[in-house]
Amino acid sequence: MGVMQIAAVILLLLLIIKPLGSYIYHIFSNQPNRTDKLFGPVEKVIYAISGLQDRQQQTWKKYTLSLLLTNFVLVAVGYLILRLQKILPFNPNGIDNMEQTLTFNTIISFMTNTNLQHYSGETGLSYFSQMSVIMMMMFTSAVTGIVVAIAFIRGITSKGKTIGNFFEDFVKGHTRLLIPMSIMLTLILVGLKVPQTLDPTIQLTTLEGDKQEIATGPVASLVSIKHLGTNGGGFFGVNSAHPFENPSPITNVIEILSMWCIPASLTYTYGRFATKQKQGWVIFGAMSILFLAFLALAYTAESSGNPALTAMGLNTDQGSMEGKEVRFGIAQSALFTTVTTAATTGTVNNMHDTLTPLGSITPLSLMMLNTVFGGDGVGLVNMLMYAIIGVFICGLMVGRTPEFLGRKIEPKEMKLITIALLIHPLIILGPTALAFVTELGKGAISNPGFHGISQVLYEYTSSAANNGSGFEGLGDNTPFWNITTGLVMLLGRYVSIIAMLAVAGSLVRKQPVPETIGTFKTDNMLFVGILVGVVIIVGALTFLPVIALGPIAEYLMIR
Repeated sequence: MGVMQIAAVILLLLLIIKPLGSYIYHIFSNQPNRTDKLFGPVEKVIYAISGLQDRQQQTWKKYTLSLLLTNFVLVAVGYLILRLQKILPFNPNGIDNMEQTLTFNTIISFMTNTNLQHYSGETGLSYFSQMSVIMMMMFTSAVTGIVVAIAFIRGITSKGKTIGNFFEDFVKGHTRLLIPMSIMLTLILVGLKVPQTLDPTIQLTTLEGDKQEIATGPVASLVSIKHLGTNGGGFFGVNSAHPFENPSPITNVIEILSMWCIPASLTYTYGRFATKQKQGWVIFGAMSILFLAFLALAYTAESSGNPALTAMGLNTDQGSMEGKEVRFGIAQSALFTTVTTAATTGTVNNMHDTLTPLGSITPLSLMMLNTVFGGDGVGLVNMLMYAIIGVFICGLMVGRTPEFLGRKIEPKEMKLITIALLIHPLIILGPTALAFVTELGKGAISNPGFHGISQVLYEYTSSAANNGSGFEGLGDNTPFWNITTGLVMLLGRYVSIIAMLAVAGSLVRKQPVPETIGTFKTDNMLFVGILVGVVIIVGALTFLPVIALGPIAEYLMIR
């Protein structure tokens, strides 16, 4: 039964990929299409107000600078709002201003599409902050990732052109993609009993006569963009495990598809830009193989139950239900866990801290690889980076200059790709080690031993991958954790973006090389195998030792 539930959701995703991928292609192809009639007038007003009537094509340096400056302005505005929320409107519950280091962490978290939450939404933010900062950045950070992917695709597929205009792409990503999709999804969620209101908390009297407050607010609108934008930050502290955010198995499936659809569909968009759809299916195929392997691990581990309880004869046929909602069960919990870390969304419908040791390898590994679908745009760029690495390795093996989509891959591109490849493990393993040698870091660990290693490792892995989920047993709302994870989120987001846009800028200027009989094919099953192999080998060499110290050692101990 559980396998059938998972298969049904995957089938629904496959039905979405082609139409949504084609739609995204039409948005960013800059060719006249039917969407111009609907969205063109709105965009003209936006361009007129912002002074963007003349939207010239940009070099990669101007594109990157425009992206960084736009993000910086949004960070500054959001920081001020969080620090002044007590005196701002739409604060019926009288929530105080956010503490300085927590504000730094929160604003960086949401601008980098991480949504790591060291606070509880219903008690830490006013309605105004939820809408004007959190939801606003859920849109802008997601669109930032999408346009980076589009710019990179243009760089490796267009012939003698630039990678586009950031501001035009940024506006279109909002007006034609995320805002319309979010409105439709919000209406669906409201119809399925997810709250959407500006009323204050509900005051109730319990059967014992005590007073109880039930938090509510504009929940549906935040839940819609947190999934579509692969953001993940919840309105409530327990995220999509809360019955107001995710009340039923139907909403659970909708939320899974919402956070999965854009990253998966971008592979089809890539194929359209490359004018050879097989290229897109190769990337999708490699991602799917890795995804299914890790999903099988999570589902099998959680279905088998806790080994320690099994040895005592206390396990049931239900598997390990600790930390999971009965309304979802093992299958939908395992699928949600796999999708949210594959798509680097970070939303959770169960507590990852209570996963079995082998089950916890899945979310950790997917965030460490950061290529299996990934967040909106980012996962595709990372997988294309591995594709170029694969071509480079194969080219060296046969003594030919590597080529990818008709462009020669030379030392400049490989140096930039190496920077993007190495920064990810550096900002995970370095801060993890630092946390264990300082009392400021060790003091937050609630579980001594191997599980404590996993808690710290998960926190920095989630930050570096811009995922945002956590092993919530970690007491992370301290200056040490707020500052260190904030810096990791910054580096994890922008170093790779700058490096990959530089690669796109370099490739777009190169003259295409004609395909010959000796050209290495990148649109067949052989290359799918090469791509999967490169990802696994690089990931295993980098992260397997620390995985062995955490989840694997914990599993061996409790057996």
